[in-house]
Amino acid sequence: MRYPDGGGLTAEGRARREAVRLQAAEMFTRDVPVSEIAVRLRVSRNAVYVWRRRWLAGGTAGLASKGPSGSGCRLSDAQLDALAAALAEGPAAHGWVEDQRWTLARVAELIVRLFRQRYTLRGVSLLLHRIGFSPQVPKHRPVERDEAAIATWRREVWPQAK
Repeated sequence: MRYPDGGGLTAEGRARREAVRLQAAEMFTRDVPVSEIAVRLRVSRNAVYVWRRRWLAGGTAGLASKGPSGSGCRLSDAQLDALAAALAEGPAAHGWVEDQRWTLARVAELIVRLFRQRYTLRGVSLLLHRIGFSPQVPKHRPVERDEAAIATWRREVWPQAK
């Protein structure tokens, strides 16, 4: 389940719930009591009362799924692709030269620069997850690090010290 994509329900989950509501609508037409519908469908009586009000107001169409909940993404698919490409270029390409880390605040500022859309830090986090980025803890390594010397030490000195 991905919460940015419909409040935790997949399309199949929404279809299953809609099927239950449509079973209830069929029972409404036969005047089955609310308590019996609730027991048969294994739902609360309150849910059945809500469904019945919607069914009376709009018929079976009133019980149809309205799709994923929540607001849609304010960036188009092309803009999301452009954002991913901009992130791949690295922070230095966009003016952050003091260190090479993307922070949520920097990504939010980048989105404003590129697309003139403002996102909260939580919104940026959700957006990054949506396009496949995950938080990473950067490895703090000195610039002077000599990988060849480290490999030699591991191969020759460490076995003797062990």
